[in-house]
Amino acid sequence: MITIVPVTGLGEVRPGDDLAALLAGADVRDGDIVVITSKIVSKAEGRIRHAPDRAAAIAEETERVVARRGDTVIAQTRHGFVMAAAGVDASNTEPGTVLLLPEDADESARRIRKSLGKAAGVVITDTFGRPWRHGLTDVAIGAAGVQVLEDFRGGVDTHGNPLVATVTALADEIAAAAELVKGKLTGVPVALVRGLAHLVTAEDGPGVRPLVRPADEDLFRYGSRDVVHARRTATAFADRPVSPGIVRQAVSAALTAPAVKAGNGGTTAETAGNPGNGVPWRFVLVESAEAGERLRAAAPEVPASAPGLLVPCLAGAEPDRPNLLALGASVENLLVQLAVEGVAAAWVFPEEVALDLPRGWTPAGVVAYGYPATPQPERLPPDPAGFIEIR
Repeated sequence: MITIVPVTGLGEVRPGDDLAALLAGADVRDGDIVVITSKIVSKAEGRIRHAPDRAAAIAEETERVVARRGDTVIAQTRHGFVMAAAGVDASNTEPGTVLLLPEDADESARRIRKSLGKAAGVVITDTFGRPWRHGLTDVAIGAAGVQVLEDFRGGVDTHGNPLVATVTALADEIAAAAELVKGKLTGVPVALVRGLAHLVTAEDGPGVRPLVRPADEDLFRYGSRDVVHARRTATAFADRPVSPGIVRQAVSAALTAPAVKAGNGGTTAETAGNPGNGVPWRFVLVESAEAGERLRAAAPEVPASAPGLLVPCLAGAEPDRPNLLALGASVENLLVQLAVEGVAAAWVFPEEVALDLPRGWTPAGVVAYGYPATPQPERLPPDPAGFIEIR
């Protein structure tokens, strides 16, 4: 049997309070999992900011804006969490102040667990929204002494079907269950989950790190309204190769741009990305070390640290204004698709592109790409008012 016991009577938590000491009167037993709302951890650790302008605090805690709609910001924090307002909370705190997430909730959980002096686990929780469902639920943002995942991959179900993708987020399930007796308005920030002693571990363990999906594995890295604004020009890159599959996917996106159809007076038409349909765009992927060295030697404009290079070309077409504009549209598609995968790029235009290109191919600069050396700063959608003239 699983029992969830609310811990009452803790009172208002202040900066500097010892949470383990406050829990001394609770009936914590070996094998229990102590589930603690992150708000009181933040308060005890002094993660309170006087911030009449909550937006400033959100910006400070944001590593990457995932989506924005009106005043709502979904952001990735430096912890790797993707959540509303980067976890900055203005509820259950004094007017004019906001609460930030704990600096390191896993470390907070380890300290509390050690001070409790029990063979118990600790889970620290916060409230998250869910992209495809209404309503909020609590999830684990810190853990110690608790098995956070259960991996069923490699097993079979009751019908003998192989399990190839099932990994259960145990810590999140515990967090959500505990919230049934905690709640936002009840004044109960701690609950004891009893009956899951088999999930309590002797060691503190890795915390919630295994639960956090890396950004480069996120199939929904940006909200659809924010994809274009995610594109960045970078000139300093990390020493990390970009998967060839990502580059080819970007070329595929480039082929969806409108192209000039021969003989129709410059009218554009959507392409099907078929080389046989008259689309005069080709992309040279510079993948050999020898070709890359030759190109860089002749083109000092190309960022030296870029791990990848490609050359967009017009093939068998006049480098006139319509064709060049159409090629520019295709390269922009390519750059945006790279940005979706977290890859930055610089489109530069050296005087010479020292490659052995097929006859009739005209290079249109060089795209240097790679993962940026430093996190890209947030860029708010520009105000178009100064760029528009009405007639």
